Amino acid sequence: MKKYNVAVVGVGVVGIEILKILKERNFPLENLRVFARSSRKIEVGADSYNVEAIGDENFDNIDIALFAGTEGEKGASVLYAQKFIAKGAVVIDNGADFRLKNDVPLVVPEVNSADIKNHQGIIANPNCSTIQMVVALGPIHKAAGLKRIVVSSYQAVSGAGRSGITQLDSEIQGKDIKDAAFSHRIAGNVIPQIGDYADSDYTSEEWKMVDETHKILHDKDIKISATCVRVPVKTGHSEAIYLETNENITVSKVKELLDEAAGIELSVPAEKNYPLAIDIEGKDAVYVGRIRKDPFVENGLWLWVVTDNLRKGAALNAVQIAESLFNLK
Repeated sequence: MKKYNVAVVGVGVVGIEILKILKERNFPLENLRVFARSSRKIEVGADSYNVEAIGDENFDNIDIALFAGTEGEKGASVLYAQKFIAKGAVVIDNGADFRLKNDVPLVVPEVNSADIKNHQGIIANPNCSTIQMVVALGPIHKAAGLKRIVVSSYQAVSGAGRSGITQLDSEIQGKDIKDAAFSHRIAGNVIPQIGDYADSDYTSEEWKMVDETHKILHDKDIKISATCVRVPVKTGHSEAIYLETNENITVSKVKELLDEAAGIELSVPAEKNYPLAIDIEGKDAVYVGRIRKDPFVENGLWLWVVTDNLRKGAALNAVQIAESLFNLK
């Protein structure tokens, strides 16, 4: 098998997960380079990595650059993606800066892997909350069409990075917090705001779920409304998803579709048997349960969807894009 030279840019919680997943999935590495703002050595499990300080370095001989996800005008991908591309690399970016660009594919391999071929040097990784939703809804959309989605997400503190985990741990232990990740206490609390307020008093996180889902499913006619809530869970995003289909579809057919779909684990209907964030940390699948019909709307359905936001919601999806790019899986 051909081997590839890979760069991982960023060693926050997502960057660490990328390093773990590259090893777990036996990605065919010829050479691996790790970049961050400053040089140092890090330990990930039993492995040590020499981290290079990123700058106007020599980025020759890199096939794939996996950016772990800082955003904004000083974000790593904005500053350095084109430098990697100019040297022949394909950039897979976990940040939000390129997701909605017309010439940048936004990819969840189980749903729209064919879009990868349209890349011009950059492929974007969607937002964590969007990824798990479209994995669960993709087979339903293909079979019956989606008319409407109303989603409430309950998102873990690790979605805000290491600082989110630190704030929760510190509050639980009664310690002082110097640099809080959230505008309110999170331990013993829920915060109905993720991201800044944007259009119509929805937050940027909520609009990401709208715009990214439209792009991934190639269907801007789907009516989507989201409420994104931060909850005191370390890892694992949960979503209550209400949907209306264009064509009538039975619950048994939905279960059949999801049971056969790649990347989904379906919970067997039984009392108290449904996906829980506490059970899925470190696992790769999107877990779906509590599938039920709306008794008052003919084509209405509910799903409960849970996944590890650091893995399938970020790092794993990025590595799967790389695998699909080179037909490795």
